[in-house]
Amino acid sequence: MKTIRSKLLIYFFVFVVLFNVVSISIYFSSRSLLLKYDASFEEFLLLNRISQTSNLLYEKANEYVVEKNQKTIMEFHEIRHQLEDDVEQLQKNKDSMDDIQRKKYMQMIKTLVQECEMTIGFMLRDDIDQYTKHLREARNTSSYLQETTLALIDIELTNYQSFFADMEQRNDSFKWFILFLFNTTVLLAVYFALWFSRSINRPIQSLSKAAQEIASGTFNGADLSIQSNDELKLLGNTFNVMRENIREYIIELEKKSELDRLFKELELKHLQNQINPHFLFNTLNTISRMAYLEDAEKTSSLIHSVSTLLRYSLRDVSKSVQLREEVKVVKDYFHIQQTRFSERITFTVNIDERCLHIPIPSLILQPLVENAFIHGVEGKEEGGEIGLFIYSMENKVMIEIRDNGIGMTKEQVHSLLHPSDADQEKQGEDHIGHSTGLGIHNVIRRLQLFYQTEHVVDIRSVVNKGTTVTLILPYKEDNHESRNHG
Repeated sequence: MKTIRSKLLIYFFVFVVLFNVVSISIYFSSRSLLLKYDASFEEFLLLNRISQTSNLLYEKANEYVVEKNQKTIMEFHEIRHQLEDDVEQLQKNKDSMDDIQRKKYMQMIKTLVQECEMTIGFMLRDDIDQYTKHLREARNTSSYLQETTLALIDIELTNYQSFFADMEQRNDSFKWFILFLFNTTVLLAVYFALWFSRSINRPIQSLSKAAQEIASGTFNGADLSIQSNDELKLLGNTFNVMRENIREYIIELEKKSELDRLFKELELKHLQNQINPHFLFNTLNTISRMAYLEDAEKTSSLIHSVSTLLRYSLRDVSKSVQLREEVKVVKDYFHIQQTRFSERITFTVNIDERCLHIPIPSLILQPLVENAFIHGVEGKEEGGEIGLFIYSMENKVMIEIRDNGIGMTKEQVHSLLHPSDADQEKQGEDHIGHSTGLGIHNVIRRLQLFYQTEHVVDIRSVVNKGTTVTLILPYKEDNHESRNHG
């Protein structure tokens, strides 16, 4: 199987070989011409440098005559050494000019150096006549040397006129050749780029279309068929396998979701049917005594509260209700227990009516109030207190159930808020006397699922002083008819 990388390497190697062949051909065809041009150009620069150095040598000799500065003598010798190096290089270029001209030119340089040295020497002896004479000769020699240099450069330019014309003609030929090469290379590159990109683009377009189908939720598309013999074919086959696996996984999830829904419905029905016989017995016994001791009006009210409570307990707990319905059930429960225990227990209600329209899962407040009654104050001979307080704070609805019962330890509070499996199993055994089988663990978990947040309850308790359970609910408009909890 060829890979995309190997294809790219082959195409790249072809272009590299083509460019190298052309480059080597151009290099060898122009090498001799460029070497000759460089040699002539270097000679022109050398002659110009010798002329400038000779003039500078004379100026340093003249500067010493005027200023008598020791530093000038040091600079003079440095310039002289530089001039000698240039002359030595000129001697090596034997093909640059005629031998007679070269000898005359070098003799003039030698004469200039001697005259400048004689000027400085007689200046050191304070022989004014001699250093003036030699300085004048040095000036004349320097001027003549510069004129000779210009003449030599002019002669060299005349000799190389035909050379420059030939080089210009070659440059024109190279220009047209490079233009032809550029156009040919561009056409070949465009052709190969279109051919190669099409072999990659078509499979990618197919993969992209299939990916969009999956993103839109369509998993039953036809399998991809990629003809190229590279990584794209492997990618297409892998994509087909992935889509088939996703399709099977979705089917499995749908079956599992349906099974979970059936289990939850069964669990809710089971919870709805857990009407505790101890509660019914105690309530009916109280009604019987009231019917005997009092007129039928209070008995009727008590029976109405019991029937309301039982009817509410048997409703569909998977639907949400308004908070006011939960409060009404709690008030009926207070009425029943107040009738049973008379002045032993005091029930207090303080409610902000503006908070009663929010949605809440059903059977939330009654299990908490029952828990406060049974585990908190039922055993007190007198002075038992249970309070329900509803108010708003910082865009939250706060519901507090307070009691002054036996309270709980920190470990017990932690067990309620973070139950283990053993705690949840044990909870079902502690509900003797409850009107439903729903405990505080169930209440907390349903609130968390309903509001999609973990922090929905806070419990503060002190042993032998009481407990306060606070529900922290979002303050929002009621839409319980469209919501389905469970």
